[in-house]
Amino acid sequence: GKHHPVSEMQHVVESEKVAEIPAVHEYGHDHSRLHAYIGVSLVLGFVFMLLVDQIGSSHVHSTDDPDAARSGNSKITTTLGLVVHAAADGVALGAAASTSQTSVQLIVFVAIMLHKAPAAFGLVSFLMHAGLERNRIRKHLLVFALAAPVMSMVTYLGLSKSSKEALSEVNATGVAMLFSAGTFLYVATVHVLPEVGGIAHSHKPESAGGKGLSRLEVAALVLGCLIPLVLSIGHHH
Repeated sequence: GKHHPVSEMQHVVESEKVAEIPAVHEYGHDHSRLHAYIGVSLVLGFVFMLLVDQIGSSHVHSTDDPDAARSGNSKITTTLGLVVHAAADGVALGAAASTSQTSVQLIVFVAIMLHKAPAAFGLVSFLMHAGLERNRIRKHLLVFALAAPVMSMVTYLGLSKSSKEALSEVNATGVAMLFSAGTFLYVATVHVLPEVGGIAHSHKPESAGGKGLSRLEVAALVLGCLIPLVLSIGHHH
């Protein structure tokens, strides 16, 4: 009779150990799945802005003054990229607000607020540097400023209860912010840095900045981005 509690305790410990094995395996699977989300969201944001930029630049070649048209296209793409970036932030904020987790809401709100002012300052500085009129700069800034709050309200009010639960399961807040980061990455590396560095002001006819990519080159670039992505996801499964 005295050994009975001990044998019961051993049985409980053994059953807990057995229960831990699938839990650890499930945690490892979730962890690798989260890593896949990071790469997919960033690359899709980058590819999305690449395609938007190329669609815009395809109209450049038909104009009389290609240098002026390219400069205008760069300004529009930069603003559009930051507007998409802000809209994705808004979706993330709306999705976070629809959850019951106060800590997530606070983290997303603070993260967005911390970089919103530098992003607005950077956009205005870039547009002034590119020679845009102050009146048009104000309009660009207004669209950028409205993108996040409008999209957050649309996301919050437009989600049903079942949609909110589904979005919570797929980490929609994190995915939206990563997609947003991908769009910002494209704008920064392709338009802002070359413009500020003076590369885009090269007036040589053979300047690489002067020619848009052909459809075949765009397709090759997109495939080059997506193939490693698909392979990495397949590897995780």
